[in-house]
Amino acid sequence: MALLTMGLTGCGGAVGAGTTAVRTTAAESRAPAGETTPATTPATTPATTPATTPATTPATSAPTSAPPTGPNVSGCFTERDGKIFTHVRGLPGVIAGDGPVGVVISYERRGTVCSWRPLSDRLVAAGYRVLLYARDAGLLPEDGAVAMGKRLAKEKGVERLFLVGGSIGATASVPAAERLGAEVAGVVALSGEIDEGDAAALTVPLLQIGSEHDSYGGAASMRATEAAATKSPDNQVLIIPGESLHASALLGSPHAAKVLDTVVAFMDRHKG
Repeated sequence: MALLTMGLTGCGGAVGAGTTAVRTTAAESRAPAGETTPATTPATTPATTPATTPATTPATSAPTSAPPTGPNVSGCFTERDGKIFTHVRGLPGVIAGDGPVGVVISYERRGTVCSWRPLSDRLVAAGYRVLLYARDAGLLPEDGAVAMGKRLAKEKGVERLFLVGGSIGATASVPAAERLGAEVAGVVALSGEIDEGDAAALTVPLLQIGSEHDSYGGAASMRATEAAATKSPDNQVLIIPGESLHASALLGSPHAAKVLDTVVAFMDRHKG
């Protein structure tokens, strides 16, 4: 019997940008070792060879798609997925979906919008309007999240917003929510290490998701934030036991379905 093998290809086609000076906050200085240097160009996922290919079968190259030539974000989102826009220094972003409740996703340092596609697709299917953007290394993550929140709020038909972040993007989303004010319906933080003062000031629902042994935004950090966020009307924590998965890695793990279900249920409960 012939064995069929399938090659998996990662997201490609990064959008380049010039180098700018970087300001560092206390929260950023505590970021995981893999996230300490900002990057405006997402890394390319290395190709892998399926282990199930028999030794007697001639090696073949996995089929690849040509990188998009038109407007796109990191080669992962094109105009077929939503409205492509540009912000500071010509960096790209995308707004997918057309629902009345918007979601701004801010990824982890050295991250890419590609790894957040599972969450974006799920939210669009659930009726949300999702904005993802290539982050500018010259802006504080909090300022970037605020700018994107204001941009999405101006879209026709958008009534409320959620801020979602991974790692430093999660850390920044909490103070960004306070700055944006009443239009924010809630915050979802994946593997964020949130300042207790920021948590204490938060007045909207908060969902924290992370893994037990993560060195940044792990169980101890999430419990401290939970205890500090006394003004949050719904203060929810999901800890994946026995794991050290960080931020968007949760979305590609065996726990992805639970994570996505929890996020959608939280947003559905508070979208108004």
